[in-house]
Amino acid sequence: MLSTPIAASARQARRDRAVHAAAHGLLDRLDPPLAAFVDLAGIAESVHGLRSAWPSGLDVLHAFAAKANPLVPVLAQLREHGMGCEVSSPGELAQARAAGFAPGALVLDSPVKTLGELADALASGIAVNIDNFEELERVDRLITPDLPEPRVGVRLNPQVGLGAIEAMSTAGRTTKFGIALDDPGNRERLLDAYRARPWLRWVHVHVGSQGVPLELNAAGVAAAVGFAQEVNRQRPGQIVGIDVGGGLPVDFTSDTDSPTFADHVVALRRAAPALLDGTFRVVTEYGRAVMARNGFVASRVEYTKTSGGRRIALTHAGAQLVTRTAFAPDLWPLRVLAYDRDGLPSRTEPEVQDIGGPCCFAGDLLARERLLPRLSAGDLVVVPDTGAYSFSSPFHYNSLTPPPVYGFDVDGDGEVRFTVLRAAETVDDVVARSGGIPAGRD
Repeated sequence: MLSTPIAASARQARRDRAVHAAAHGLLDRLDPPLAAFVDLAGIAESVHGLRSAWPSGLDVLHAFAAKANPLVPVLAQLREHGMGCEVSSPGELAQARAAGFAPGALVLDSPVKTLGELADALASGIAVNIDNFEELERVDRLITPDLPEPRVGVRLNPQVGLGAIEAMSTAGRTTKFGIALDDPGNRERLLDAYRARPWLRWVHVHVGSQGVPLELNAAGVAAAVGFAQEVNRQRPGQIVGIDVGGGLPVDFTSDTDSPTFADHVVALRRAAPALLDGTFRVVTEYGRAVMARNGFVASRVEYTKTSGGRRIALTHAGAQLVTRTAFAPDLWPLRVLAYDRDGLPSRTEPEVQDIGGPCCFAGDLLARERLLPRLSAGDLVVVPDTGAYSFSSPFHYNSLTPPPVYGFDVDGDGEVRFTVLRAAETVDDVVARSGGIPAGRD
């Protein structure tokens, strides 16, 4: 099942209105004229699409992967729409708590948890996924009768293979995450571990994210379901739930969602029907697929020039926001949209151009040899699909200040209302976080 063109058109229409509104005052009050934006209505639509794709009678917690966008107001919006939250560090946990998530809606994942992190999570009633046998032994010492009923699972590496982007694939033979299920002796050792620990009642798996086909993802989940069934054959009812991770990839070439959450559920049903028959509670950890579409970056073009006969537009948006695209453009291509200085889609004659960012290295390009309407100084460059893993996790190269982030709503009359989700960082903030004392302060 694919999203309808109407949904994509509605998203595009909201973005166009927001760009037009931002061009009339907001961007030009900023120095540099650069900002990031979050489509608040889009968040609601994405969560609705996720929740409606899964069987209505299934006990499922959709825990948003905070790493994709840990801005506290964004997390709070997701919580208000019924999401839980998956965190992978003390910082993300603090952000999730600040956003108002209850312990029962939180899941802690990380391959390198400290004793203090584990103790805090278990005492608070937060679900914990254990990465390795040594961590399991550490948790043994923390499980006491006075704790809330623990929600503890072991992360399995089903070793089903790699997707197109190795760095995003987590189920290879030697991946650092989880316990390698098919390594000699590991399955038996895991079964023994579950038999010895009646409180160990969950299984966790995550095959990877961008570049991982749905069939590969589903094969990994099927391996986890098979292991859970094996445990339950030996001790009926011990495994009550399976955390299937996330991993729905995003097609960055258009506004249309493909594949969809419903496509993922179809693949899971085909590979692991027992996951969806009500035997197990389920946790998902989608991140990119929930938020990527719901953000964009906009910058004025500061200068243009030609070099070697090619036109280059220089903007304030670059590797500090879209780091993966700058360093691996073939793996992480992003669209670039051209708007005129009034914030309307540009109608100038298309021309092959490079779109450069502000960072001092040659690879800092949003696009290389891209056919776009001819850009001039003062025009707007918009980078869509940046609501995940972009402006929420800045790259501090050249000590560039992260831009402000605005949420936006469009009312029935087409009027746009902006809300500050994160204020712009100042150069004084840069000095302070680099160990200095800002000018004018004692």
